[in-house]
This record gives sequence, C-alpha cells and structure tokens, in this order.
Amino acid sequence: MTQSTLLTPYTSPFGQLPNRMVMAPMTRHRAEEDGTPPPLAAEYYAQRASAGLIVTEGIWPSSRGQSGWRIPGLETPAHIEGWRRVTAAVHAAGGRIVAQLMHGGRQGHPLSRIDGDIPAGPSAVPEPSPVHVRDGGKAEAVTPRVMTPDDIRTAVADYAAAARNAVTAGFDGVELHGANSYLIHQFLADNTNLRDDAYGRGSVENRIRFAVEVVRAVADAIGAGRLGLRLSPGNPQFGMYEADPAPVYRALLAELDPLGLAYLHLTDNDRYPALDDLRPRWRGTLIANVGENGDPTTKEAGEAVLAAGRADLVSYGRGFLANPDLPRRFEVGAPLNSVDTKHLYTLGAKGYTDYPFLEEALQTSTRT
Repeated sequence: MTQSTLLTPYTSPFGQLPNRMVMAPMTRHRAEEDGTPPPLAAEYYAQRASAGLIVTEGIWPSSRGQSGWRIPGLETPAHIEGWRRVTAAVHAAGGRIVAQLMHGGRQGHPLSRIDGDIPAGPSAVPEPSPVHVRDGGKAEAVTPRVMTPDDIRTAVADYAAAARNAVTAGFDGVELHGANSYLIHQFLADNTNLRDDAYGRGSVENRIRFAVEVVRAVADAIGAGRLGLRLSPGNPQFGMYEADPAPVYRALLAELDPLGLAYLHLTDNDRYPALDDLRPRWRGTLIANVGENGDPTTKEAGEAVLAAGRADLVSYGRGFLANPDLPRRFEVGAPLNSVDTKHLYTLGAKGYTDYPFLEEALQTSTRT
C-alpha cells in the first residue's frame, strides 16, 4: 500500500514534522473570564499532538484586541503561565505548537470585552450582522472607533509584546491572524478600510502598510524563522469585501517573502484562486486550507493539494476538532467522529476533550 503524502515527514523551521497535517486554528470560547486558558486546554491540545503542527485558537495580544468573551489572551503573567501548561503538555506528547495572535480590530462588543469599551478598527464600519456577547446571546454590532496613528503604533507594539510572551510561554512560534475579518484583514479589505492616510485606500502600498509593519515588528521581536502569517484573500466572512484581491496580496507577498518567515498559511476562495496565484510568489513553506466556508477537508482533498504542488502542508480544522488522532485514522482508513455542534462553545469537557481515539472506539465496539 502506497503511503499517503499527507503522512510523510516534512522539514520545517520548527524541525522535522512527522506528517504534513496541520491542526488549523479554531475558536473555542473556553478561556477563563480574564482570558487565561483553562486547565482542560492542556489536555485538549496534547490529545492532538500527532498533528505535524498545531496552530492554537486565536489569542488576543492585548485587551484592546479582544474580539469576544472567553477568547484567550497572551498579555498577563496568568496568561503566560496558562499557556506554559499547554505547551509543556504538547511537547511532552511529542508535538509542536504555535500561538495564533488574533487582534479583533472592529470585532467585539462592549458586553463581551473585559475593558467594556468600544473596539477600534481602520474605519467606522460596523459588522453587518448581530454579534455574540457575554451572556450567550446576541446584540447589534457597534460602530467601531477609528484607529488614530497612535492606536496603530500601539497595536503593532501589542503584537510584538504578545509574540515575546508566546516564546516565554514555550510556544515553538507564532502565527499572525491576517485573515477571516480580523484587524490585519480589515486594513487589507476594501469595505473596512476607508482611510485617506498612509494606511488607507489611496494605493496598494498604503493598504498593505499595517500588515507589513506588524510582520516586521514581530519578526524583529522573536525572529522571522519563528513567525507564520495566515491570509484569506477574498474571504467574505463577517461582511468583508475585496473587489480584486490579486494586486493587494501580490504586493504584500513581494514585501514579505524576502523576510524568510516560517510559513504562509493561505485559504483558498472560489472567486479568487489564491493558492494558484500566490504559491509561485512565495519561496518558503506554504500551508493550504481548502475547507474554509465549505465542507470539511477530506484526506483525498489534502493529497490533491500536495500532489499539485499548491502547498507543502495542509491544515485541518473540524477533522482535528472531532478526531484527536486524525493522522492515525487517515493512515488506516478508519471512520471519523462527527463534530458535536451542540457543545462547540460550551464550557467543560463535553465536545472538547471527550472525543474518542480510534483504539477507544474499537474497544467500545468490541464490548458491545
């Protein structure tokens, strides 16, 4: 039987990976109220240590970037200690893990932010749909405050400080969330960046300026070889709009490719074939995510991406969420657990650390 390409080793900036399957970042809303990851988070991530690389759920770099209630942070000593427990557990299980830094920008609501303040974004453009708030309900999105030049400088510094905290906490590296409607994406997109200054819509160079400054600041703080970037050109989530992503993202990669980052994590889009267009423009490691806004990625879909040379690694979200031993299940052709959608964002072990490993499922089947 020919071994799946997904299950072959890959030499990365983080060392030799046992396979080419990456656990994608997935928000779980299970942090303590102050943003500290819960004790169960160490078990959750360690269970999935057979992934070639784990990318954590999005983590706010400072309370100014908190996008929702019970989203974890990487700002305080308590946060660092909580994440140190996670990284120690993953490393003890033989895994590798990077922290995804996710500044919400306009995302967020006073009812779901520790500081109780109005979030700030590139422009005064609110999300078009109601947002989740602290009590588990929903509220109309607030109009964000427009970031001043001082706010922009502070946000860049917050990313760098959180990256240093990530290294202190034992993470192998950091991924900047520049996708899926969060702050970096808001500066790149047409309808969320209406600025007329050096960070605004006047030119492609202006539009990419914030992203480039953040990447360079974090690379200076922890080293480019420890830093990855996630992008989702043309992703319409949360009301985002990009009329023609190609010129913006080509210019962005032209600025960043020479820096020698650890990787680029790229989602595809039906309207803009980002992998096909940008793969030739990126010399380093490229992680593909092809399940965004669609069906969960299958083993066959991942293998097809690798076979076509469109990426070096493939990230899986829902597959790893419900199957902590996803590489093993792919290896033997075993059936997959289904996602417990009822408990995606509830507290406790249910729908979090209680998904059975293949051996457990086989033992249960034998007993019955």
